[in-house]
Amino acid sequence: MPAIKFGVGHSVRRKEDDALIRGKGHYTADFNPPGVLHGLVLRSPHAHATFTLDASAARALPGVAAILTAEDTADLGGLPCQFNFPDKPFKAPPYAILAQGEVRHVGDAVAFVVAETVEQARDALEAIVVEWRPLADAVVSRKAIAAGAGAVWPDFPENVLFDRSIGDRAATEAAFKSAHAVAEVSLVNPRIVTNYMETRSALCQYDAATDRLTLTTGSQGSHRLRDILCQNVLKIPTAKMRVICPDVGGGFGTKLFPYREYALIAVAARRLRRGVKWVAERADHFIGDAQGRDNVTTARMALAEDGRFLAMDVDLVADMGAYLSTFGPYVPFGGAGMLPGLYDIGAFHCRVRTVFTHSVPVDAYRGAGRPEAAYVVERLVDAAARKLGMTPDAIRRKNFIAPRAMPFTTATGKVYDSGDFAGHLKRAMEIAEWKDFPKRARAARKQGLVRGIGLATYVEVCGTMGEETAEVRLDPTGDVTVLIGTQSSGQGHQTAYAQLVAEQFGLAPDRVHVVQGDTDLIATGLGTGGSSSIPSGGVSVERATRKLGESLKQLAAEALEAGSGDLEISDGTIRIAGTDRVVSFADLAARAKDDAAKLHASEKFSSADGTYPNGTHVVEVEIDPSTGIVRIVNYVIVDDFGVTLNPLMLAGQVHGGTMQGIGQALMEQAVYDADDGQLVTGTLMDYALPRASDGPSIVFETRNVPCKTNPLGVKGAGEAGAIGSCPAVMNAIVEGLWREYGIDHIDMPATPERVWAAIARRGAKSA
Repeated sequence: MPAIKFGVGHSVRRKEDDALIRGKGHYTADFNPPGVLHGLVLRSPHAHATFTLDASAARALPGVAAILTAEDTADLGGLPCQFNFPDKPFKAPPYAILAQGEVRHVGDAVAFVVAETVEQARDALEAIVVEWRPLADAVVSRKAIAAGAGAVWPDFPENVLFDRSIGDRAATEAAFKSAHAVAEVSLVNPRIVTNYMETRSALCQYDAATDRLTLTTGSQGSHRLRDILCQNVLKIPTAKMRVICPDVGGGFGTKLFPYREYALIAVAARRLRRGVKWVAERADHFIGDAQGRDNVTTARMALAEDGRFLAMDVDLVADMGAYLSTFGPYVPFGGAGMLPGLYDIGAFHCRVRTVFTHSVPVDAYRGAGRPEAAYVVERLVDAAARKLGMTPDAIRRKNFIAPRAMPFTTATGKVYDSGDFAGHLKRAMEIAEWKDFPKRARAARKQGLVRGIGLATYVEVCGTMGEETAEVRLDPTGDVTVLIGTQSSGQGHQTAYAQLVAEQFGLAPDRVHVVQGDTDLIATGLGTGGSSSIPSGGVSVERATRKLGESLKQLAAEALEAGSGDLEISDGTIRIAGTDRVVSFADLAARAKDDAAKLHASEKFSSADGTYPNGTHVVEVEIDPSTGIVRIVNYVIVDDFGVTLNPLMLAGQVHGGTMQGIGQALMEQAVYDADDGQLVTGTLMDYALPRASDGPSIVFETRNVPCKTNPLGVKGAGEAGAIGSCPAVMNAIVEGLWREYGIDHIDMPATPERVWAAIARRGAKSA
């Protein structure tokens, strides 16, 4: 069989990009059916307040079709939290579609206005009379758990949802008692606003003849969204709603969840018998969409004299916001399972507390707990190296899990199947010319600048979303269509799945058509999250394609009067090997038109074990002590993703995730005013996002060790860049500050002001 031009391992350009760069994409906001109405949400300006509302004057304004308040949505269920503990479940407080009588964060939704135009809806929004009675608030977790803090919810007087431990506390305490030394760090992982390029929007249409709703929205999973909205909120059969996801302009986890607006436009569309559309402004995104991270952590490492890690103890406080978003409580608890990182740590204990605050709910954001875990352990490992006078690479090599120990079960029960951690560390340091760094540091010092170099190794678990099913069918034209329940939000699924088909059928990507995001066309689907699309969905596509190929060979065997074992598939044809006797896919489709079952195949895959991508980031920075400005001058990544499906798209995924991590490390932070609970960084004028000039030219390589628990050998890659970047950047900054000024700690984001102030304080103390 000839080499596959477009198959696995080839840098095929993304087939979806042609339409997007020509402005021919179709996002939710582009859909404007005739007669559509427009909706806007009235949001609370207070972090905590009681209120009464009078919408009578607003309802009388021209063009106003409806104004929904809590009374109009009282029969709806609230947004559910889909995580709990089987042994000791907690009872989540209500997350009502519209707040009734009391709001609990700036941006809390209190009314929904529907009008003929957006302008008329805005006029009505401003005409609603609300009498606010502000109450005391607690907008950060440390304030919320302090003695005397007011309760966000009456059933949680200490504002703690749960307080649970992972690991063996007794063994950990014993190891600390016998330790030669103890390293400790206290870290803030700041709250992040997702800021995907396309703000959320939704259109709901109602068909009175069938009593059926069609919801069009840019989600990360049409089936999950439909099921939650129908079963938990609207309380209707799932057959009564179709969800369509067109092009989606970014998601990063936070478009996977249901939001209030989807239920509100569904209620309005059914009531008014007209389509209702809602499009978020960027301000809505800042105070209405789930945010990420927001952990305060203290971590300690018990050390032997030779640098071995004896035990690790962690105290983690995670901010949940005012309500529990879909997976919110799982993120810190699940992420804590990855705290041991790549290291052989004999004893481990972590206390996890999840805390309510008067702020926007927190949920999964690119990496969902794993970046937070990697940040803690990698900052702690560098602190341990300083404590013992070791180099950061030496202490890591001393404690890495060896390849010969695989499969290795960590102290938290994670089973790493494969990897060579010292190998990618060594290669990354070689590329970064680590040995020559002192020369570069001396040259920078002559210019009045400080150079710092740092590294971080990471491991994450992904591909555990559950069972994904793919259907692959032969079209009458001889092309192939893939139907699958994952959902691309920029990852390039159209191209990736086409390459898996090409690997077996030899078809060019433009002859493979991928259908996602339509609950009427696709029976089941998990959506996309946790880097699961290729580790789970890809396996399903590969298996279904292989199954279809066997069926087509049977058809071809009849047509060519040959045994199916003598046939080979290539370029959309089936031929007798070594001959010119051939039959095209289109001919086979015509032959089997009365027996469609032979023209499609379906397969499913689920990985209970998950996959464990890992790698090393090395960062070199230059710090101007007179301004505090940090500039990244070199960035090297060597990753182990098991098998590379498309090197070009993989590099894009890694670069994008890394830039998000750089943004968090250097500039991003959602800041709430401690006095009145206002989101101070509530616009893009106040909230800094990284630009191209803030990032370096990244050198990226893979040093793959195939995954032993995944049939394709892949390990997942979508979140990896965001996991390794934050600790690498911060370790580089701290290395420079420690060497020049004796500063051993700084929190993210390392803004110029924060860096300058740290240097100034050290200078003042020295004076």
